[in-house]
Amino acid sequence: MTTLSERISQSAFDGSRLRVVLLLDLQEGAQNQFLEAYEHLRNQVASVPGHISDQLCQSIENPSQWLITSEWESAPPFLAWVNSEEHVTTVQPLHNCVRDTRSLRFSVLRETGRSFTETPEQLKSRLQAAPRVGDGVVRHALTFTVKPGSEKKVAKILAGYTSPAARVDEGTRLRRTSLFMHGNRVVRAIEVQGDLLAGLRHVARQPEVRAVEEAINPYLEQDRDLEDPDSARMFFTRAALPAVHHVAGDGRDPAELSRHALFYPAKEGCGMALARLLAKQDEAAAENSDSPIASSTIFQRDDVVVRLVDVSGRLDAKPALALGVSGPRKAATLARLLAVGGDGMPTTQKEVSRFLADSEMDLITDRTASPES
Repeated sequence: MTTLSERISQSAFDGSRLRVVLLLDLQEGAQNQFLEAYEHLRNQVASVPGHISDQLCQSIENPSQWLITSEWESAPPFLAWVNSEEHVTTVQPLHNCVRDTRSLRFSVLRETGRSFTETPEQLKSRLQAAPRVGDGVVRHALTFTVKPGSEKKVAKILAGYTSPAARVDEGTRLRRTSLFMHGNRVVRAIEVQGDLLAGLRHVARQPEVRAVEEAINPYLEQDRDLEDPDSARMFFTRAALPAVHHVAGDGRDPAELSRHALFYPAKEGCGMALARLLAKQDEAAAENSDSPIASSTIFQRDDVVVRLVDVSGRLDAKPALALGVSGPRKAATLARLLAVGGDGMPTTQKEVSRFLADSEMDLITDRTASPES
């Protein structure tokens, strides 16, 4: 059995407090405009459930460099806020002031000093229990929809691009890009070793990628103009589909694994609860050495939930485990969180198999960079 210490793991659902760090490099002469925009943002975020505090800092060495830190009760309320349409609208005035930004998110593992009103048990309950083991890879996804009827054209365009160079800089390289479609929804999952933002910018600058993006523009349900920085930024901000949970065992030969993506249409307001349920199931499955699932990554934004799994053998060999509903009443719990139509909820073994087949996304392309590239 794989032990906890051997598993690669990241999660937004461990209950620990979250520290968010935003590094900003301001445009020349934009300080006053930035401060006005920040005051509006600060007043907005102060009323968001789960928000504890924030600080605005200015560098003592370079006055154009600023830092915003915020503390949250846990990751889920922050993710709900940062991925909301309200947040997209609220931060828009900041973009005109900022030359460059970088966002970092940390769970709180240890703390010196504590409130005298808290017992040691209360303090411990809101800290990350133990360090997690990482693999140096950042996982992220983008999702958007295309006009109904254009799916085959879009799939052909997306499958035909030339992969960009894997090496970004000395510390960053592209590892893998997997692209799927489910109906008219496109999901592009990206793995970057090193700096995710540097990797995404590297990809966006490549002529072959830019040509593909321009080619699918006429088919997008949400209009965008890649020549307009604000239009492009807003599109990709809304398209962001963050990884909220990842778990992987060790020792399996990647050549023996196949990659699949499953789409879970959540009921309105139930996306985070659905992602949490799947994360808990995948953590339990990772402790089972007989599980066909070598790794799982859950992406979630609002009511869009996508689960990416690397599997040994057939995906449908153990349908309940593959779907993430293995165990008593798990399928019924999943059913209460799903927005599914007239074919019935996945509450029986037969329905679980049917729902697994219906949920599986069509693989358009899956490209892994060679170690030499």
